[in-house]
Amino acid sequence: MIHVENVTKTFTLHNQGGAEIRVMQGANLSVAPGECVALTGNSGAGKSTLMRMIYGNYLAASGAIVVDGLDIVQAQPREILTLRRQTLGYVSQFLRVVPRVPTLDVVAEPLLAIGTERAVAHERARDLLTRLNIPQTLWSLSPTTFSGGEQQRVNIARGFAHTYPAMLLDEPTASLDATNRATVLSLIEEAKSRGAAIIGIFHDHEARDRVADREIDVSAFTPGMAA
Repeated sequence: MIHVENVTKTFTLHNQGGAEIRVMQGANLSVAPGECVALTGNSGAGKSTLMRMIYGNYLAASGAIVVDGLDIVQAQPREILTLRRQTLGYVSQFLRVVPRVPTLDVVAEPLLAIGTERAVAHERARDLLTRLNIPQTLWSLSPTTFSGGEQQRVNIARGFAHTYPAMLLDEPTASLDATNRATVLSLIEEAKSRGAAIIGIFHDHEARDRVADREIDVSAFTPGMAA
């Protein structure tokens, strides 16, 4: 479902004479349906960089990143947007939403975007918000007014609303209490059981040990960091 082959990434420092810094080279990994692969490595190793390349936020300098048959490196923007809408979910650490949109609609949005009936999408959103302990009194309010922990849980609910065949998870359990952490891990396990291919960054070792089938140390792909 996800295949990364010989990927290289450079950043150009335009304010420093156009100097180029190679931050990743020779990155390789594959993730099968129903498998969760954890990216590991010290801070600065390139975990988030690799994840952003897979999602298409960063453009790889060379190599191939194939998700469900589409090479992200060569794809047109409209193809990447379609992939994100239908196939590839991404749960980041931060909630980014349009202000004044009610929480229920924020969570239902991925389903509405693929044509799901509003009643069905809202029922799924209600279920996830309940599981993640967001009080019903808040569902009609914009999550931009919520606490950081509540925003994180809304973000997770939105990320799991649609049953994406492939998912990218960036610290999904960070700063959560034990109850909500357990719920998120259950959601990951449910996604794996239905066949989702998952790549995650987990600094929570217990969470990683519970849901990850394999670990890949990204330091091996980072110039100057390989052991």
